[in-house]
Amino acid sequence: MAVGRFAPSPTGPLHLGNLRTALAAWLFARAEGSAFLVRMEDLDRVQASRDHERAQLRELADLGLDHDGEVVRQSERFDRYEAAIAELTRRGMTYPCYCTRREIREAATAPHADAAPEGAYPGTCRELSAAARAEREASERPPALRLRGPDAVVGVSDELLGDVAALVDDVVLRRNDGVPAYNLAVVVDDAAQGVGQVVRAADLASSSPRQRFLAELLDLPTVRYAHVPLVLGPDGQRLAKRDGAVTLEEQVAAGRSAGEVVAILARSLGLDVPEASVRPADLVARFDPARIARDPWTLPPELLTP
Repeated sequence: MAVGRFAPSPTGPLHLGNLRTALAAWLFARAEGSAFLVRMEDLDRVQASRDHERAQLRELADLGLDHDGEVVRQSERFDRYEAAIAELTRRGMTYPCYCTRREIREAATAPHADAAPEGAYPGTCRELSAAARAEREASERPPALRLRGPDAVVGVSDELLGDVAALVDDVVLRRNDGVPAYNLAVVVDDAAQGVGQVVRAADLASSSPRQRFLAELLDLPTVRYAHVPLVLGPDGQRLAKRDGAVTLEEQVAAGRSAGEVVAILARSLGLDVPEASVRPADLVARFDPARIARDPWTLPPELLTP
């Protein structure tokens, strides 16, 4: 039995796409008789707040998505992330990076830049001379810390998407503001919490090879992946606030009960739900991951009308 989890960022209310992913993650875990955890990925020092956290937990509870144990917050676990960084540094696998995002973009798009996937780090600071590093340090620009990645393609098997492969470049381990980076934090946390299956939205699928590589590098257990296709607005773009009534509160204000929202989301996942209103606990016996659609789900316009 693989422990499951839902790990939102508490930066605002959960929209229907987030809630659909939470429902899928909960069903994956409960259908296997596994524990289901909630972790708050609150590394955003500007947007994340306890008020948003409380609101998100209330939304999950209103839908009937219960969880086991205490809620874990990444903001309270920096010591674990720093221990992992220290181990990688001890092994000579990290280096400071002084590049701005603009400089990285410009280097990656230069006429003679090596071919690499969009967003891949071009290695500008990887082999700086001592003099060049001293010059950058003199500018007092705080560096990020990067992994000396393999610059190789790593693949993982995804239960919904099939094989997912991506270049593992020199991923950031600690941002230049001193905050541990997402890719490291999520790997350390999943291992510490005993998470065996990660169910999340498909836009994060490209991160899974990096995270698999980091887990193996740190000698941590690896996880199974299932990336749920995105929810799109009527315009075919990723669901956003501009689309209308996209939160549970807005759906309830429009006259739909939480149970009706669950039924709508469950049907979008391929479950046989003839009822107008249903609770997640009543769906466990019907859940079949093989029936989850592999294509994005476009919300009908009538659901977005307040």
